[in-house]
Amino acid sequence: MIVSQAFTAKRYCILGLARSGLATLDALMASGAQCTIWDSREEAREAALACHPDAVAGDPMEIDLTGFDGLIVSPGVPLNRHPVADRARAAGVAIIGDIELFALARPCLPPHRVVGITGTNGKSTTTALIHHILHVAGVPAAMGGNIGLPILSQAPLAANGSATGVYVLELSSYQIDLTFSLDCDVAVLLNITPDHLDRYDGFAGYCASKARLFSMQQGDHPAVIACDDEPSCAIAASLNHVITVHAADINPADQAAWPSLQGPHNAQNVAVALAVTEALGVDAAKARAALASYSSLPHRMERVAEHNGVLYVNDSKATNPASTAPALAAYPRIHWIVGGLPKGDSLDECAPFFGHVVEAYTIGEAGPVFADQLGAHMPVTRAEMMDTAVRAAMANALPGDTVLLSPACASFDQFRDFEARGDSFRQIVAALVTAQTEDARAKDNVR
Repeated sequence: MIVSQAFTAKRYCILGLARSGLATLDALMASGAQCTIWDSREEAREAALACHPDAVAGDPMEIDLTGFDGLIVSPGVPLNRHPVADRARAAGVAIIGDIELFALARPCLPPHRVVGITGTNGKSTTTALIHHILHVAGVPAAMGGNIGLPILSQAPLAANGSATGVYVLELSSYQIDLTFSLDCDVAVLLNITPDHLDRYDGFAGYCASKARLFSMQQGDHPAVIACDDEPSCAIAASLNHVITVHAADINPADQAAWPSLQGPHNAQNVAVALAVTEALGVDAAKARAALASYSSLPHRMERVAEHNGVLYVNDSKATNPASTAPALAAYPRIHWIVGGLPKGDSLDECAPFFGHVVEAYTIGEAGPVFADQLGAHMPVTRAEMMDTAVRAAMANALPGDTVLLSPACASFDQFRDFEARGDSFRQIVAALVTAQTEDARAKDNVR
């Protein structure tokens, strides 16, 4: 894990004991800090105290926060409406996240560089792709942040010969809101479309959150920005040291050789990743050669099976229509499983690719509304449940078709999170493929 003398004898209150909260507690206690912890789940508090008996349980809504060096909150805490924000401000306590702690720890780490990646869609893929290219090129690298790997739990990077280590961080707008001193050697913006507007003062506030990543950069550290949308272009125009790229920079004929990087959205991810690794000094030929060996992340256009000529793709991480649209663009004949907890009532951002959809299978809370919308454009099966949807799609799909879970919705109506939703899809597909295979073998034996 990452430890630092910057935290020794400091006092912190940690609100939220999920993955990043626990990693933060581990790092701070190992650094000699004093920690007060809280989570609404009693079992989470008990487990944390069992590992760190010197920590103290205390609800930040009840204890006196005066004198703490920071209130460390989970990015999921809505600071625009959670009362703990006012309590911390009244006590003069900074509200920060684990990324800010990483920024404060950097002077104690071996020489390194940091790449910070934000944007509405494509962050995880681009983060993993940059990490993959660096690894193939022999550059020590670690990835963390919003991709699900707490950066404070990573081992500090040491140089490999003359190659300085690189921390590759996926940063959500929520994490940027809790960060104030992260000077990225390369900062990245992929795209901006409306999302999370319940946390901001309109779309302009959301854009401003993304732009703060670049305001923290010092000197001549470059920004890499994909200028395929107007808000991103506006941010690029405000910066001095900027490298602009476009999805159209990638030749579709070249892209065909990268099996896990199909579709126009991945063209943007590739263009950004190549620009970033070039800025870090990676040989361009080595970087492009690494693209062919990249494997999709779980739940992001993940190829989970191919059976009887039909491809099954898990894109459960597509939790809004803007994220689903590129998946629809990537395949010519799609059986589309869509629905969940909606972030809005419209699928308009997906509409340009409705012609690729052979049939839609609606699930979850959004199912009835989406079925009514889509019925004018394509056949629709009102499946409601994932199992029903997969069975119907498998029965209807022909060789050359793709069965695509790309819900355009959050998962919380039926599943714990998007990972659980994607795991369910994967397990149902595997079970049905196995059943069909065994049935075919049984028929062959009868003959």
